[in-house]
Amino acid sequence: MRPLCTTATASTVLLTAVLARAQVLTWDQAYQRATTDLELLSQDEKIGMVTGVQWMNGPCVGNVYAPESIPFPSLCLQDGPLSIRFANPVTVFPAGINAGATWDRELIRSRGAAMSAEAKGLGVNVQLGPALGALGKIPSAGRNWEGFSSDPYLMGIATAETIHGMQGSGVQACAKHYILNEQEHNRETISSVADDRTMHELYLWPFYDAVKANVASIMCSYNKVNGSWACENDEMLNGLLKGELGFRGYVLSDWNAQHSTVLSANTGLDMTMPGSDFNTPPGSIYWGDNLATAIANGSVPQARLDDMVTRILAGWYLTGQDQGYPPVAFNSWDGGAASVNVTTAAHGDLARAIARDSIVLLKNTNQTLPLRTPTSLAIIGSDAIVNPEGANACADRGCNVGTLAQGWGSGTAEYPYLVAPLSAIEEKLAETGANIVTSTTDDAASGAEAAAAAETAIVFITSDSGEGYITVEDHAGDRNHLDPWHDGNALVQAVAQTNTPTIVVVHSVGAILLETILAEPNVVAIVWAGLPGQESGHALTDVLFGDTSPSGKLPYTIGKSEEDYGTAWTTELVDNFAEGLFIDYRHFDHAGIEPRYEFGFGLSYTTFEYTTLSTAVNVVPGPTTGDTIVGGPEDLFEIIGTVSTYVRNSGSVTGAEVVQLYLGYPDSAPSTPPKQLRGFSKINLMPGESGQAVFELRRRDVSYWDVASQKWVVPTGTFQIYVGSSSRDIRLTGTFTV
Repeated sequence: MRPLCTTATASTVLLTAVLARAQVLTWDQAYQRATTDLELLSQDEKIGMVTGVQWMNGPCVGNVYAPESIPFPSLCLQDGPLSIRFANPVTVFPAGINAGATWDRELIRSRGAAMSAEAKGLGVNVQLGPALGALGKIPSAGRNWEGFSSDPYLMGIATAETIHGMQGSGVQACAKHYILNEQEHNRETISSVADDRTMHELYLWPFYDAVKANVASIMCSYNKVNGSWACENDEMLNGLLKGELGFRGYVLSDWNAQHSTVLSANTGLDMTMPGSDFNTPPGSIYWGDNLATAIANGSVPQARLDDMVTRILAGWYLTGQDQGYPPVAFNSWDGGAASVNVTTAAHGDLARAIARDSIVLLKNTNQTLPLRTPTSLAIIGSDAIVNPEGANACADRGCNVGTLAQGWGSGTAEYPYLVAPLSAIEEKLAETGANIVTSTTDDAASGAEAAAAAETAIVFITSDSGEGYITVEDHAGDRNHLDPWHDGNALVQAVAQTNTPTIVVVHSVGAILLETILAEPNVVAIVWAGLPGQESGHALTDVLFGDTSPSGKLPYTIGKSEEDYGTAWTTELVDNFAEGLFIDYRHFDHAGIEPRYEFGFGLSYTTFEYTTLSTAVNVVPGPTTGDTIVGGPEDLFEIIGTVSTYVRNSGSVTGAEVVQLYLGYPDSAPSTPPKQLRGFSKINLMPGESGQAVFELRRRDVSYWDVASQKWVVPTGTFQIYVGSSSRDIRLTGTFTV
């Protein structure tokens, strides 16, 4: 197999290329060109550019009609957030939740750049990602794994870095799904009802970052928001997105999320996908001829159509797609075989680096890990091997058979190869003489027998979820529970009760309950590996055998019971978001609930000491006063100060620490969570080496949304500073006063 590039080497090469290319035009320049083109287009051509060609009538999951008057193509829109769906070969990168678990801006941006370098090579104009809504308020929600975190700050930073990477490669990013799309059950009928402050401080927060990063397009979601469909919601589209956030790109519908001709046009939708209801039997075509009629009779202003087309053209120019862009090189409907190979060795190395650096070590009794040179190992569980029917045997990964490296649904891709844990471990130990005993089913008796024949056992367990159009083992998108699948608790119990030291590896879409497993004294280590993509096994062995110290941190909280979270998906047709601002660690802190493993937690093979907290903050209290630009009020993203600390590697091996900054707001900001993430820095240090983590605070980071004034407001009073290794492992504290 290919040698591993270090994180710095793999990501820096890609990042340098992205920064060298950067953005082709400004929005003003893109609009100028778009406006010139608009004058050349006929009415029919304009209608065609905003209307999809209908499901399966083009090579991509979405295509629009190409005009003849200007050299504008039939745009190819294609899933997805971790690779390119329906095309092969492509590199299957770790899922968004793993990228978030790295807490590494450079890796996250490089992932976006590499994904879209392949997308461009295949002729994809619009890559449908990143995914930043669902935010993940419900731990069992089906599509949380496509996004980066249940914290809006981390989600926002990861979103912006991904967009910079994607559009730096010349592909239009599409931030999805806008907004409050927090569960799969009843996703096409449910109304999400969130109060104004919760909307701004949680769910809209990462979309600010997406718009600030100049995202070219945004996909509106299936659900209703406050009673109106998200894709025809004037307040959400025209009021918040295009008004308050200053979004200059275009809004496209999720597939089958449009419900009207006139209303959707007048409330801010700019492109309909895939052009009609693609279910069986086919439903209404809302635009096309119907939109032309609505404009002709005055129901939709001509200026609204011109605005749609201008926005679409501007996104195309913004990313430089008018210059030598390749044609579509695959067809989604004939097996997806591409006429070009866009994968590279560097992309495979990057996938491995992201998977490796996203691994979170949850438990490590008596330094069980790293293993280094074991004499015998038992490898147990069906998750240790590739699905015997093949890694791509289930359409859109709609089964949980074999090792889990993606969830299921439209956000998946076809593996070019999948390195399973067992094969990587065998490769690693091939020349050591170690005896590997296997039980690659989930049968508890067989697992116990294998464990009894080895000095150490590694048990692999899973928990899966995905998009609601597929049901897997009775889970209709959202998970029915947070327990391991395939009775993983019983499998671990049987193995641990043989008195063999037991290491548990978790491949999961999100949090799972570990109480039953932790009750077994012979469970000496737990490794969270998430959804690691095609290089799964190699990334795992890098950490298990000590080639790299684990450096991932949890991007969500692991509770002791499902009830601890205070949220769950509902079968009702309305979700009132009664929890407000208090989701994930905000809820645990506010309610005084002790988590099993807190947000931001992750062990290392070394130790870190924190010293010398310094603060320099100078900000005028009160509301934002700047004009609206792309991303919101002009002064919202101003740097108003810094917090810094020094960290020393006090252990004996090289390792990376994610230094985290949390702020507690003064009492003048009412009903605010006890602490909120407002900065992070990942520092790689050799033994004895020190480094400085510097956190730049933006005005937004010290503001709350004031409903009365409809402004972001910096409150007066004393802010609490918490700097540490997780949301609960606070090493240094301080204050600043506004």
